[in-house]
Amino acid sequence: ADIALITRQIATMLGAGVPLVQTIQMIGSGNDNGKIRKLLGDISTKLSSGIPLSDCLRDHPLYFDDLYCDLVSSGEQSGALETIYGRIATYKEKAEALKSKIKKAMTYPISVLVIAAIVTSILLIFVVPVFQEIFAGFGAELPGFTLLVISISEFMQAYWYLGIAGIFGAGFLFKRAHRNSQKFRDGVDIFILKLPIIGNLLEKAAVARYARTLSTTFAAGVNLIDALESAAGASGNAVFRDAILEVRTEVSSGMQMNLAMR
Repeated sequence: ADIALITRQIATMLGAGVPLVQTIQMIGSGNDNGKIRKLLGDISTKLSSGIPLSDCLRDHPLYFDDLYCDLVSSGEQSGALETIYGRIATYKEKAEALKSKIKKAMTYPISVLVIAAIVTSILLIFVVPVFQEIFAGFGAELPGFTLLVISISEFMQAYWYLGIAGIFGAGFLFKRAHRNSQKFRDGVDIFILKLPIIGNLLEKAAVARYARTLSTTFAAGVNLIDALESAAGASGNAVFRDAILEVRTEVSSGMQMNLAMR
């Protein structure tokens, strides 16, 4: 969100005729975020020494992805940096709006699952033992499912701390594997597209990112082959990334794009 904001500010100030170095310095000095101030300060220093803006941005991949840098580079080469920055700003703002919509749409089902897990844990730890005493007074043989619930309740009463440790441990291992293994990330992307509701939502989001990226790169004068490569990286899902790269390969060999997409 910070990058989308400063991108719009840069586009506005360039449109007003403010020189690039002065633009970066003014936006940096007026930003409340210390990391952004430091980032823009480093970029303005390198700009002042004659390094192209796109190369300055590539030194900070955490903030500026390849698509962003490539578009800035095309703007520098064509002499239309002001126009390109306006398009990048629009792209980033729409991307943030889409991300916000996805988060809002996913908040409800995730909240329901979390609350359900908490309520179930409370029932198993505090409520089931009460019924267990009542059942014991009946002297009758209990159904298998009831015995299973009682067993789970006894386990949670005795080893509840293992459950909490397991949740945090699983979260840590998942995050680590997701960060370090491309194969694992691809597997997660394939799995989430198969989930009900959420999968359909993320599929539409990937298509939207693909279309918007192509639109922005076309407007910046990027050729179709390079635009498809950028769109593949910006799709946000391994399934769509691989499909778009296949489209790129087929288009580069002479096939019409609509046929390649089919």
